[in-house]
Amino acid sequence: MMMSFRTLRRLTLLIGTAALAATAGPPVLASDLIIGRAAEQSSIDPLFSRTGNNESTSEDIFDRLVENDANNQLHPALAISWKAVNPITWEIKLREGVKFHDGGDFSAEDVVFSLERSRNVPNSPASFAGATAGIVEITAPGKLTVQIRTARPLPQLIEQISFVFILSKKAATGLSTADFNAGKGVIGTGPYKFVEWKPGQSITLKKNAGYWGKKADFENVTLKFIPKDAGRVAALLAGDVDLIDQVPPTNAAQLKADPKLQLFSIGSTRLIYLALDSDRDQSPFVTDLAGKALAKNPLKDTRVRRALSLMINRKVIVDRLLEGSGEPAGQMVPQGLGGYDASLVAPAQDLVAAKKLLAEAGYPQGFGLTLHSSSDRFAKDGDLAQVLGQMLSRGGLKINAVVALPYNVYATASTRRDYSAFIFSFGTTTPNAAIGLSNVLATFDKDAGMGTFNRARYSNPQFDVALKRSLAEFDDAKRIAALQEATRLAFADVGIVPLYWPVIHWAAKKGLVYEPRRDEATLAHKARLAQ
Repeated sequence: MMMSFRTLRRLTLLIGTAALAATAGPPVLASDLIIGRAAEQSSIDPLFSRTGNNESTSEDIFDRLVENDANNQLHPALAISWKAVNPITWEIKLREGVKFHDGGDFSAEDVVFSLERSRNVPNSPASFAGATAGIVEITAPGKLTVQIRTARPLPQLIEQISFVFILSKKAATGLSTADFNAGKGVIGTGPYKFVEWKPGQSITLKKNAGYWGKKADFENVTLKFIPKDAGRVAALLAGDVDLIDQVPPTNAAQLKADPKLQLFSIGSTRLIYLALDSDRDQSPFVTDLAGKALAKNPLKDTRVRRALSLMINRKVIVDRLLEGSGEPAGQMVPQGLGGYDASLVAPAQDLVAAKKLLAEAGYPQGFGLTLHSSSDRFAKDGDLAQVLGQMLSRGGLKINAVVALPYNVYATASTRRDYSAFIFSFGTTTPNAAIGLSNVLATFDKDAGMGTFNRARYSNPQFDVALKRSLAEFDDAKRIAALQEATRLAFADVGIVPLYWPVIHWAAKKGLVYEPRRDEATLAHKARLAQ
């Protein structure tokens, strides 16, 4: 028989430590945890999509070679050490005694299999291929040793491959994403075992008693998907769930003041930005003032992109829309991460300068534009699109429509390049800006794994040169300086329009503690009973 969180907490308070110690063996207190999550994963294939909703689910079931802590610092996980044998060869030593959920031994062959598979998952809306870019050979010279040879020096190789979840070669060989979604091969080494997925409803997990790391506090976990903000808050207040993520900024103060609840908050490293189609000569949602398609795409002009950026009042977005739960952004990463450049402050709204730039570019009366956004990916994303539409309209553009769609639909369409101007985000989960610059702003090169999330196909050769120099530099100070140079080049050219870094909130019942994370992940194994 299973106890609710409330029952378990009551018993924990009643039973003294001395009494527990006096029992013949360690106490076994069955417990359930129900998490109300805003975003459902698009797949339970852990290598299908490198998006936050998918990764949050996978991180409870699968491990990685290294893991990032709440502040994006990397620590050993399945890998215990690594070194560059020479500039193009790395040797990785693996943790001994790790077992998969089916009882199989973890070995170097599983790592080789997983890294290789990460390159070739069909139809991925956010491929892991960039994580293994530049790798030419992966071998297992020993049961717990992996060697990786790269085409060029890659000082940040471990940071790159840290994104890849490690699967059981025995369980996953030959399986497709559809097979995983049917429950086959979902076998990792993580703190929880997969039990069941009911699409659109929930995922059920069970504690992995043989986990190599810190054991989870809960025997059974249900991830309940509640996309509506009001629904998640209501579920927490009613006691139907124990923990919720993506607490709307409008509810944060209310929940914090409730004596039966606790609020956990942190500044995110995820950049919310506006992407602009700066590649195609004609763009599908750019028109003249009469609604007719323009023969020439104005978004290719740096002056136009700069004008759009100057139309946006980031402070108003943060103060009013987010009720203070954010920080205006002018670059890829916030202060505290490598590559941050203090000279790149968030641009202030300047409608006069914006209209002047439009006129210089040949659009004194503006042009027509449709904005696209997700409706359930992060707090207020649909509302943000409406606000941006109003600001761009006041700045001199004709906003033909604002369209907000469920994220799983929206992400696929944006990857197909269906849009002209669209709101997206990228969460940096490593200690510096390299991963974001490489994925979001580098010129798209599928074979090299660059520009994997560059859905607008922005390209700047000078930026690419500076970025590649940073990626090949083993000296920390020189690498950071090159990242700053690359950042200045890309944002002066308005490769994307940076908007803000959000402050993220989780709320839970009293007696439950959650570790807030800058990568925004909602992880069952980071929820603990209060001591």
